Amino acid sequence: MVSPTVNVARYTALFSGVFYGFYHRRTLQAAHNEHKLQHAAHEREQLIAEAKDAWKRKQASASDNLITDPEDPRFDLEKLIAKWETTSA
Repeated sequence: MVSPTVNVARYTALFSGVFYGFYHRRTLQAAHNEHKLQHAAHEREQLIAEAKDAWKRKQASASDNLITDPEDPRFDLEKLIAKWETTSA
């Protein structure tokens, strides 16, 4: 026969272990969720930076130094019309 003191100690240890496991899993899950959020934010920032670079490259290659602002002293209407003709054809 096991004494009541030993049974109390066993069940106390069992419930303490279960509680600790539950608490520890919650802390690990919270850290993992935070890491996932930071990774997603970093990935989003990286994609935005890549898109900005691609847009700048596209604008640099597409513009061909063509000035479309009529107020600019370097504006050339003939070049603008020629560009429109080539893109519409």
